[in-house]
Amino acid sequence: MGCYVDNNYSPWDLSAAEVRRGLHRPDALGANGMVASAHPAAVSIGLSILQRGGNAFDAAVAVAAAEGVLLPMMCGLGADAFVVAYDASRREMVAINGSGVAAAGATREYYTRRGHTEMPLEGVHSVSVPGAVSAYEALWKRYGTMPWSELWEPAIRLASGGVAITQFVGSQFAARAKALARHPTSTEQFLPGGRPPAVGDRWSAPKLARTLEALARGGADEFYRGKIAEDVLRFLKGEGALFAQDDFASQQAVIYEPLATQYRGLTVHETAPPSQGFLVLEQLNIVEGYDLRTLAPHSAERMHLLIEAKKLAFADRNRYAGDPAYVEWPINRLISKEHAAIRRAQIDPSQARFPDFSQTPEHNGDTSYFAIADREGNAVSFIHSLSNAFGSAVVAGDTGVLLNNRAGRGFSLDATHPNVLGPGRRTMHTLNAYIVCRDGRPWLIGGTPGGDQQTQWSTQIIGNVVDHGMTLQDAVDAPRWYSFPGTDPAELGAAPVVRVERGVPEAAIAALARLGHAVETIPPWSGTGATQLIQFDYERGVLRGGSDLRRGGIALGY
Repeated sequence: MGCYVDNNYSPWDLSAAEVRRGLHRPDALGANGMVASAHPAAVSIGLSILQRGGNAFDAAVAVAAAEGVLLPMMCGLGADAFVVAYDASRREMVAINGSGVAAAGATREYYTRRGHTEMPLEGVHSVSVPGAVSAYEALWKRYGTMPWSELWEPAIRLASGGVAITQFVGSQFAARAKALARHPTSTEQFLPGGRPPAVGDRWSAPKLARTLEALARGGADEFYRGKIAEDVLRFLKGEGALFAQDDFASQQAVIYEPLATQYRGLTVHETAPPSQGFLVLEQLNIVEGYDLRTLAPHSAERMHLLIEAKKLAFADRNRYAGDPAYVEWPINRLISKEHAAIRRAQIDPSQARFPDFSQTPEHNGDTSYFAIADREGNAVSFIHSLSNAFGSAVVAGDTGVLLNNRAGRGFSLDATHPNVLGPGRRTMHTLNAYIVCRDGRPWLIGGTPGGDQQTQWSTQIIGNVVDHGMTLQDAVDAPRWYSFPGTDPAELGAAPVVRVERGVPEAAIAALARLGHAVETIPPWSGTGATQLIQFDYERGVLRGGSDLRRGGIALGY
């Protein structure tokens, strides 16, 4: 028998249904283009590129650059990025791995000799080479039509002229103010006057603007092999980091054919390792064996099956997953229908179970995801992240570049772990993005931030649309859950819990507890995440969009 705890964090006690009656909005519609992002200003910039004649890939570069200023705690030049993109003219689906490697001197022994049992989560020793800029340029070089420099102009204007701090962004500044204050360069950029910007304040980053200008002139080569790289490396080495010049100089995005599986006659394309996008495919494969359409969307029966599928898929991830350049593991078997059948047979419809290898760390992270489609049928599913809010909390000298803490959040110091730290290795990533195709053409573009919750929420969202016929906005507004062993290493031995947003029927929550789940309820729309969705309606020649209100996002078409 499980347990049920109501975590009443909210000062106002409304059900999700009551909240939605006041705030619900319909799907966005457009005939020529659609952009969905967690920040309205980024959507406006993306649409302006499309309206000037740029394609979805041009718009993606401009939106990514702008989000790095508008959402500086989530993404930016110091981040990593993963992309799934479809080019309609070539009928080509590709994925891009824009992740960077651990420093040349970053050995497990270096840290264990200094008494570390886990990687540092903050500071220069938590940093890996930023890969995002290489992904931006790889996408543009393959498919872009507008001049590279023009795509960076909106971000440069934002950084130099200033942006208005939204409620969500302001809360993140405040939450990480102590960490930022420990680093003088971060204090200067993010704590003007010694305090975090408040909601409605105007915040600018003139040093970042100068770096953006240099990047607009010189491209990724300037960032990895030019003066920007020299300045970043000089700062890192001065702070005791273990990077060599070649760590940056050899950074290249990898373009490849994405992973895919069939779900109810649709083809779901996902990012490959070191992204853990395969977890969406494995979970979908497992639950495809059940007729979920006969179960209510928020019934205990449906949630139980998805929760158990998540546990089994994550057990596989934790047993095998590492940098495929260094660790050989059976990715094709894990996303096969045969493996799904074996895993499905291990689910007890009447009782929660806890598979082996399910108690390794799960990370929340701070990430931004956006989706773009244009009139030609091109599609971009794009996710980029610093990992923690404000990443390592370190700005690289006078460059204005906030550095990620991906090495700290991702690598293990356990010598037997498949994701153990090593020089030149890429850590496994929670970042993933998907495009779902029908009859060989993109039908649904989607993704969300949220660390290890990403693949759980994406599986739920795809099911909401495919199995239950929800509109896009209804699918992202619907209450969500996530299964959580705990991100804090001190919690890893604790029994798993399922955190459910209020709005799920009380009877369903009680039934989950009777099935053996430890259930905690959280306030409506408090599960974070910021799902963005775009759908192609080829019959009517329109695009539909939906955007998560949990972080104040919006989808707009024209």
